[in-house]
Amino acid sequence: MEQDLNRLLRRLLRPLVGMLMRHGVGYIALRDLLKEVYVEEALCQQPAGGEPTDSTISLVTGINRREVRRLRERAATPGETLREAMTGVNMAARVVAAWVANPDFRAPDGTPLTLTLHDGAGGPDFDKLLRAARVDVRARTVIGELERADIVARTADGGVRLLRTAYTPSTPRDKMLFMGANIGDHLRAALHNLAGTGPAFIERALFHNGIEAGQMEALRPRLADMADKLLRDAHEVVGEATSAGTGGGEPAMRRLRLGVYYYEADAQDQS
Repeated sequence: MEQDLNRLLRRLLRPLVGMLMRHGVGYIALRDLLKEVYVEEALCQQPAGGEPTDSTISLVTGINRREVRRLRERAATPGETLREAMTGVNMAARVVAAWVANPDFRAPDGTPLTLTLHDGAGGPDFDKLLRAARVDVRARTVIGELERADIVARTADGGVRLLRTAYTPSTPRDKMLFMGANIGDHLRAALHNLAGTGPAFIERALFHNGIEAGQMEALRPRLADMADKLLRDAHEVVGEATSAGTGGGEPAMRRLRLGVYYYEADAQDQS
Protein backbone atom coordinates (compact mmCIF):
# COMPACT_ATOMS: atom_id res chain seq x y z
CA MET A 1 0.00 0.00 0.00
CA GLU A 2 2.81 2.43 0.90
CA GLN A 3 4.54 1.75 -2.42
CA ASP A 4 1.29 2.40 -4.31
CA LEU A 5 0.77 5.64 -2.39
CA ASN A 6 4.30 6.79 -3.18
CA ARG A 7 3.75 6.00 -6.84
CA LEU A 8 0.50 7.99 -6.80
CA LEU A 9 2.15 10.98 -5.12
CA ARG A 10 5.01 11.00 -7.60
CA ARG A 11 2.56 10.97 -10.53
CA LEU A 12 0.61 13.88 -9.04
CA LEU A 13 3.57 15.92 -7.86
CA ARG A 14 5.93 15.71 -10.83
CA PRO A 15 3.99 18.01 -13.19
CA LEU A 16 3.27 20.39 -10.30
CA VAL A 17 6.93 20.54 -9.22
CA GLY A 18 7.95 21.05 -12.84
CA MET A 19 5.62 24.06 -13.08
CA LEU A 20 6.90 25.48 -9.77
CA MET A 21 10.51 25.26 -10.92
CA ARG A 22 9.64 27.04 -14.17
CA HIS A 23 8.15 29.86 -12.06
CA GLY A 24 11.16 30.03 -9.76
CA VAL A 25 9.43 28.47 -6.74
CA GLY A 26 11.97 26.28 -4.96
CA TYR A 27 11.68 23.52 -2.39
CA ILE A 28 11.88 25.79 0.69
CA ALA A 29 8.93 27.90 -0.48
CA LEU A 30 6.88 24.77 -1.19
CA ARG A 31 7.84 23.27 2.16
CA ASP A 32 6.64 26.38 4.01
CA LEU A 33 3.38 26.39 2.07
CA LEU A 34 2.84 22.69 2.78
CA LYS A 35 3.12 23.33 6.51
CA GLU A 36 0.38 25.96 6.26
CA VAL A 37 -1.83 23.59 4.25
CA TYR A 38 -1.29 20.74 6.73
CA VAL A 39 -2.45 22.91 9.63
CA GLU A 40 -5.41 24.33 7.68
CA GLU A 41 -6.55 20.85 6.61
CA ALA A 42 -6.13 19.45 10.12
CA LEU A 43 -8.36 22.23 11.46
CA CYS A 44 -10.97 21.57 8.75
CA GLN A 45 -11.10 17.87 9.58
CA GLN A 46 -11.84 18.39 13.27
CA PRO A 47 -15.38 17.46 14.42
CA ALA A 48 -17.84 20.34 14.53
CA GLY A 49 -17.97 22.16 17.84
CA GLY A 50 -14.50 21.06 18.93
CA GLU A 51 -11.46 23.33 19.26
CA PRO A 52 -8.33 21.19 18.79
CA THR A 53 -5.25 21.99 20.83
CA ASP A 54 -1.88 22.79 19.30
CA SER A 55 -0.72 19.41 20.58
CA THR A 56 -3.51 17.63 18.69
CA ILE A 57 -2.67 19.45 15.46
CA SER A 58 1.03 18.72 16.02
CA LEU A 59 0.28 15.03 16.49
CA VAL A 60 -1.70 14.60 13.27
CA THR A 61 0.56 16.80 11.09
CA GLY A 62 4.03 16.07 12.45
CA ILE A 63 4.71 19.81 12.80
CA ASN A 64 6.08 20.99 16.16
CA ARG A 65 3.72 22.83 18.51
CA ARG A 66 5.47 26.19 18.34
CA GLU A 67 5.18 26.20 14.55
CA VAL A 68 1.56 25.05 14.75
CA ARG A 69 0.76 27.98 17.07
CA ARG A 70 2.39 30.45 14.66
CA LEU A 71 0.57 29.01 11.66
CA ARG A 72 -2.79 29.01 13.47
CA GLU A 73 -2.37 32.67 14.36
CA ARG A 74 -1.53 33.41 10.74
CA ALA A 75 -4.55 31.43 9.50
CA ALA A 76 -6.80 33.45 11.83
CA THR A 77 -6.03 36.59 9.82
CA PRO A 78 -8.68 36.73 7.08
CA GLY A 79 -7.46 36.94 3.51
CA GLU A 80 -8.98 36.73 0.07
CA THR A 81 -10.68 33.36 -0.45
CA LEU A 82 -10.63 31.46 -3.72
CA ARG A 83 -14.37 32.15 -4.10
CA GLU A 84 -13.75 35.90 -3.74
CA ALA A 85 -10.76 35.83 -6.08
CA MET A 86 -12.77 34.04 -8.76
CA THR A 87 -15.86 36.25 -8.57
CA GLY A 88 -15.18 38.02 -11.85
CA VAL A 89 -13.99 34.86 -13.61
CA ASN A 90 -17.01 32.81 -12.55
CA MET A 91 -19.36 35.63 -13.47
CA ALA A 92 -17.98 35.81 -17.02
CA ALA A 93 -18.03 32.03 -17.41
CA ARG A 94 -21.69 31.82 -16.30
CA VAL A 95 -22.71 34.51 -18.78
CA VAL A 96 -21.02 32.75 -21.69
CA ALA A 97 -22.50 29.38 -20.67
CA ALA A 98 -26.02 30.84 -20.52
CA TRP A 99 -25.53 32.59 -23.86
CA VAL A 100 -24.51 29.34 -25.55
CA ALA A 101 -26.92 26.93 -23.82
CA ASN A 102 -30.14 28.90 -23.29
CA PRO A 103 -32.48 28.63 -26.32
CA ASP A 104 -33.68 32.21 -25.73
CA PHE A 105 -30.28 33.51 -26.80
CA ARG A 106 -29.66 31.20 -29.76
CA ALA A 107 -30.71 31.46 -33.40
CA PRO A 108 -32.74 28.63 -35.01
CA ASP A 109 -29.49 27.05 -36.23
CA GLY A 110 -28.12 27.02 -32.65
CA THR A 111 -25.59 29.83 -33.01
CA PRO A 112 -25.51 32.48 -30.26
CA LEU A 113 -27.44 35.64 -31.10
CA THR A 114 -25.86 39.07 -31.30
CA LEU A 115 -27.44 40.97 -28.41
CA THR A 116 -28.30 44.60 -27.82
CA LEU A 117 -27.76 46.12 -24.39
CA HIS A 118 -31.47 46.83 -23.91
CA ASP A 119 -34.32 45.74 -26.15
CA GLY A 120 -37.33 48.00 -25.74
CA ALA A 121 -39.45 45.56 -27.76
CA GLY A 122 -38.96 42.81 -25.16
CA GLY A 123 -36.65 40.61 -27.21
CA PRO A 124 -33.45 38.94 -25.99
CA ASP A 125 -30.87 41.47 -24.83
CA PHE A 126 -27.80 41.49 -22.61
CA ASP A 127 -29.74 42.47 -19.49
CA LYS A 128 -32.00 39.43 -19.91
CA LEU A 129 -28.90 37.27 -20.44
CA LEU A 130 -27.48 38.49 -17.11
CA ARG A 131 -30.73 37.58 -15.35
CA ALA A 132 -30.69 34.14 -16.97
CA ALA A 133 -27.09 33.66 -15.78
CA ARG A 134 -28.02 34.99 -12.31
CA VAL A 135 -25.40 37.71 -12.48
CA ASP A 136 -26.32 40.84 -10.53
CA VAL A 137 -23.77 43.19 -12.09
CA ARG A 138 -24.20 46.04 -14.57
CA ALA A 139 -24.13 44.94 -18.20
CA ARG A 140 -21.32 47.34 -19.15
CA THR A 141 -19.10 45.93 -16.39
CA VAL A 142 -19.61 42.35 -17.57
CA ILE A 143 -19.12 43.27 -21.21
CA GLY A 144 -15.87 45.01 -20.30
CA GLU A 145 -14.62 41.83 -18.59
CA LEU A 146 -15.58 39.72 -21.61
CA GLU A 147 -13.90 42.17 -23.99
CA ARG A 148 -10.74 42.03 -21.88
CA ALA A 149 -10.71 38.25 -22.33
CA ASP A 150 -11.45 38.52 -26.10
CA ILE A 151 -14.72 36.66 -25.65
CA VAL A 152 -17.04 39.30 -27.17
CA ALA A 153 -16.81 42.15 -29.68
CA ARG A 154 -18.97 45.20 -30.26
CA THR A 155 -20.81 45.46 -33.57
CA ALA A 156 -21.16 48.63 -35.64
CA ASP A 157 -24.76 49.12 -34.50
CA GLY A 158 -23.91 48.83 -30.78
CA GLY A 159 -24.65 45.14 -30.33
CA VAL A 160 -22.51 42.55 -28.57
CA ARG A 161 -21.32 39.49 -30.51
CA LEU A 162 -19.94 36.31 -28.94
CA LEU A 163 -16.57 35.34 -30.43
CA ARG A 164 -16.03 32.02 -28.64
CA THR A 165 -18.51 29.53 -27.23
CA ALA A 166 -16.49 28.81 -24.09
CA TYR A 167 -14.96 31.14 -21.55
CA THR A 168 -11.23 30.60 -21.28
CA PRO A 169 -9.22 32.90 -18.98
CA SER A 170 -6.71 35.17 -20.67
CA THR A 171 -4.43 36.45 -17.88
CA PRO A 172 -1.91 34.27 -16.00
CA ARG A 173 -3.70 35.01 -12.71
CA ASP A 174 -7.12 33.96 -14.05
CA LYS A 175 -5.60 30.84 -15.62
CA MET A 176 -4.08 29.82 -12.27
CA LEU A 177 -7.40 30.45 -10.49
CA PHE A 178 -9.19 28.22 -13.01
CA MET A 179 -6.51 25.56 -12.66
CA GLY A 180 -6.77 25.56 -8.86
CA ALA A 181 -10.56 25.36 -8.85
CA ASN A 182 -10.91 22.73 -11.58
CA ILE A 183 -8.05 20.42 -10.60
CA GLY A 184 -8.82 20.87 -6.90
CA ASP A 185 -12.38 19.62 -7.35
CA HIS A 186 -11.27 16.86 -9.74
CA LEU A 187 -8.78 15.64 -7.16
CA ARG A 188 -11.34 15.78 -4.35
CA ALA A 189 -13.77 13.76 -6.47
CA ALA A 190 -11.12 11.10 -7.13
CA LEU A 191 -10.09 10.96 -3.46
CA HIS A 192 -13.74 10.68 -2.39
CA ASN A 193 -14.12 7.69 -4.72
CA LEU A 194 -10.88 6.18 -3.41
CA ALA A 195 -12.15 6.45 0.17
CA GLY A 196 -15.42 4.74 -0.77
CA THR A 197 -17.38 6.64 1.89
CA GLY A 198 -20.39 7.45 -0.24
CA PRO A 199 -21.88 7.29 -3.75
CA ALA A 200 -19.11 7.65 -6.31
CA PHE A 201 -18.68 10.84 -8.31
CA ILE A 202 -18.20 10.76 -12.09
CA GLU A 203 -14.47 10.19 -12.65
CA ARG A 204 -13.78 8.54 -15.98
CA ALA A 205 -11.43 9.05 -18.89
CA LEU A 206 -10.82 7.68 -22.39
CA PHE A 207 -7.29 6.34 -22.90
CA HIS A 208 -5.79 5.26 -26.23
CA ASN A 209 -2.07 4.93 -27.02
CA GLY A 210 -2.16 3.65 -30.60
CA ILE A 211 -3.00 6.79 -32.62
CA GLU A 212 -0.78 7.98 -35.44
CA ALA A 213 0.45 11.55 -35.00
CA GLY A 214 -1.12 12.61 -38.30
CA GLN A 215 -4.53 11.32 -37.24
CA MET A 216 -4.57 13.65 -34.24
CA GLU A 217 -4.99 16.70 -36.50
CA ALA A 218 -8.46 15.50 -37.48
CA LEU A 219 -9.36 14.18 -34.02
CA ARG A 220 -8.64 17.28 -31.93
CA PRO A 221 -11.39 19.56 -33.31
CA ARG A 222 -13.94 16.75 -33.27
CA LEU A 223 -13.18 15.93 -29.63
CA ALA A 224 -13.33 19.63 -28.73
CA ASP A 225 -16.78 19.93 -30.35
CA MET A 226 -17.98 16.86 -28.42
CA ALA A 227 -16.72 18.35 -25.15
CA ASP A 228 -18.42 21.68 -25.86
CA LYS A 229 -21.71 19.96 -26.63
CA LEU A 230 -21.59 17.91 -23.43
CA LEU A 231 -21.05 21.01 -21.30
CA ARG A 232 -23.73 22.99 -23.16
CA ASP A 233 -26.25 20.18 -22.68
CA ALA A 234 -25.28 19.84 -19.02
CA HIS A 235 -25.69 23.57 -18.45
CA GLU A 236 -29.17 23.45 -19.99
CA VAL A 237 -30.19 20.48 -17.83
CA VAL A 238 -28.89 22.11 -14.65
CA GLY A 239 -30.60 25.38 -15.57
CA GLU A 240 -33.94 23.64 -16.06
CA ALA A 241 -33.61 21.83 -12.73
CA THR A 242 -32.64 24.90 -10.71
CA SER A 243 -35.31 27.13 -12.26
CA ALA A 244 -38.01 24.60 -11.36
CA GLY A 245 -37.02 24.54 -7.67
CA THR A 246 -38.44 22.15 -5.08
CA GLY A 247 -40.92 24.38 -3.29
CA GLY A 248 -39.63 23.21 0.07
CA GLY A 249 -38.89 26.43 1.92
CA GLU A 250 -35.17 26.93 2.63
CA PRO A 251 -33.44 23.86 1.11
CA ALA A 252 -29.84 22.91 1.82
CA MET A 253 -27.65 24.27 -0.98
CA ARG A 254 -25.02 22.32 -2.87
CA ARG A 255 -22.52 23.11 -5.62
CA LEU A 256 -21.24 20.97 -8.50
CA ARG A 257 -18.47 21.05 -11.07
CA LEU A 258 -18.59 18.90 -14.20
CA GLY A 259 -15.41 19.03 -16.24
CA VAL A 260 -13.87 17.62 -19.39
CA TYR A 261 -10.12 17.48 -19.97
CA TYR A 262 -7.90 16.42 -22.81
CA TYR A 263 -4.19 15.62 -22.94
CA GLU A 264 -1.84 14.05 -25.45
CA ALA A 265 1.83 13.09 -25.46
CA ASP A 266 4.18 10.65 -27.17
CA ALA A 267 3.02 7.05 -26.79
CA GLN A 268 6.20 6.22 -24.86
CA ASP A 269 5.67 9.08 -22.37
CA GLN A 270 4.27 7.51 -19.18
CA SER A 271 5.43 10.26 -16.77
